[in-house]
Amino acid sequence: MNALHEHAARRSVHLGIGAGLVVALCAIVSTPVEAHGVSSKDALFLLSLNGPAIIPLLYLGAKHMVTGYDHLLFLVGVIFFLYRLKDILLYVSLFTVGHSLTLLGGALGGIRVDPYLIDAIIGLSIVYKGFENIGGFKRLLGFQPNTRVAVLIFGLFHGFGLATKLQQFELSPNGLVENIVSFNVGVEIGQLLALTGVLIALTYWRARPGYLQHAYFTNAALMTAGFVFAGYQLSGFALAS
Repeated sequence: MNALHEHAARRSVHLGIGAGLVVALCAIVSTPVEAHGVSSKDALFLLSLNGPAIIPLLYLGAKHMVTGYDHLLFLVGVIFFLYRLKDILLYVSLFTVGHSLTLLGGALGGIRVDPYLIDAIIGLSIVYKGFENIGGFKRLLGFQPNTRVAVLIFGLFHGFGLATKLQQFELSPNGLVENIVSFNVGVEIGQLLALTGVLIALTYWRARPGYLQHAYFTNAALMTAGFVFAGYQLSGFALAS
């Protein structure tokens, strides 16, 4: 049985990497992509701000996280094999600290990064987590990176990804700090809501037979989604250049 699981894991690693690279390559050479995901209605609202708007910014932050599939896919990978609540809280807290630092630093401190490259790294963070979950590092490379450090570091990149969405707009300095902090708090609220739904779904799935067998395929699919997302962003970077 162990041999079958190991064989399935190896197949998942190679299928995930191979399929993901093919799809990502197709995306890079053929598809124009926008890196930013702010609706025209939200954009008009942000441009019209002139003073604190705490409740609307809380809502926008929560909305951005709940609809931000790149952030959610990474978090699904993070908690996929976490069963104890204290472990989930630890890893989610590390991610939260990381993305809060760079979101505030980018939006308030003026630290600017290329949105396409940051979003590509976010896509690769999804690949990383899926690869780790199926034992890719141990089986193919012979070592296991520190998961806690990795989650914190990728949290920093995810925060920059959030900051680039706000840096598109010339936000009024009147009430800027309150608005950015409110947006960040909204992101945390959205993250909590999304994680609650994911945990409910995972708890139900874990009670069903065959969870571990399907876990390999699921994480390989997670890797593929990350490769596709990264490929789209690199396509946008190439076209913008």
